Amino acid sequence: MTTTARAAISDTRGGYRIRDIEVGSPGPGEVAIDIKASGVCHTDYDSMSWDRQVVMGHEGAGIVNSVGEGVAAYAPGDRVLLNWAIPCLRCPMCLRGHQNLCSVNNTVTAQPALGHAGPGTAMIDGTPVERSFALGTMSSRVIVRDAAVVPIDVDIPWASACIVGCGVMTGYGSAVHAGKVSAGDTAVVIGCGGVGLSAIQGCRIAGARTIIGLDPSQTRLSLARGFGATHTIEVDRSDKGLVSAAEQVRELTGGIGADVAIEATAIPALGASPLAMVRNGGTAVQASGIEQEITVDMTLFEWDKTYINPLYGGCQPAVDLPVLLDLYASGQLLLDELVTERYALPQLDAAFDDMHHGRIAKAVIVFD
Repeated sequence: MTTTARAAISDTRGGYRIRDIEVGSPGPGEVAIDIKASGVCHTDYDSMSWDRQVVMGHEGAGIVNSVGEGVAAYAPGDRVLLNWAIPCLRCPMCLRGHQNLCSVNNTVTAQPALGHAGPGTAMIDGTPVERSFALGTMSSRVIVRDAAVVPIDVDIPWASACIVGCGVMTGYGSAVHAGKVSAGDTAVVIGCGGVGLSAIQGCRIAGARTIIGLDPSQTRLSLARGFGATHTIEVDRSDKGLVSAAEQVRELTGGIGADVAIEATAIPALGASPLAMVRNGGTAVQASGIEQEITVDMTLFEWDKTYINPLYGGCQPAVDLPVLLDLYASGQLLLDELVTERYALPQLDAAFDDMHHGRIAKAVIVFD
């Protein structure tokens, strides 16, 4: 049976249109979900310029509508969130505990089609259309592989739940898994948007003694203090490579530098900036997914510094996403406060504009 869903569809030219799409029934191993909320991030904006048309969105939460043959873990009415790094659980990467790097269903670099549900699950005028990251959460209904689904077992608003599946996990995991922030550490977070604020929270939950947030926006620095930053530095946009900001970090750390520094700006020119913030033997984490070619001054590595570029915060979805939900339920992980604005799907332009101008921490599209 085919139903109609309202969705945002990219146009490959930096734009999108909102229109009705046709959604089929879930096949074997598939789950149909009525989306209640979808996060908005820079990757969604970038998806409008990809070389193919897609149903936009990759952070989502909603209610199971129906399930396909062989799906025993979920039933209609279940509350779930979605994970874009869909693991096969059988390849060498999954078996080594790197489910975020699954070599079969990796929707970023390997073979995108394999992670998708069947071709009839999203269509425009009878022609199949790809879902962004095999999800396409800016649609009132989606059909996904069951491995993309994580149960919601805590009391949490839809808008707060949907952001767990990407931005929150990326920031938290970059601090806790990749950066290995430990009790008593000094940590720096460069960029205090949704991912950066989640990294700050990861540092706080891990027990960091000093957490320094850097951003050019006073609005975001105020948010950073509310999420756990003990110190903040207002960055001058003309500070190339954040050299002056790094001097301020050293002053705050007794001339040594931080144990861990996390970059969360997605600005290529700042890709090496966390190296300037950390002490000898410290760890620099590039969490924002910069993929452009950059030039790095190798003296920044002196001495014995580690630079890591983790995907999805080193996430094992079935393990880590429930942990984040439990941290929310216990009051340690602030998610309601992270969602600073909600929009209807036709207001997507406004959501992107607020995001790019630093007016908000995290934008969410809500569906009635």
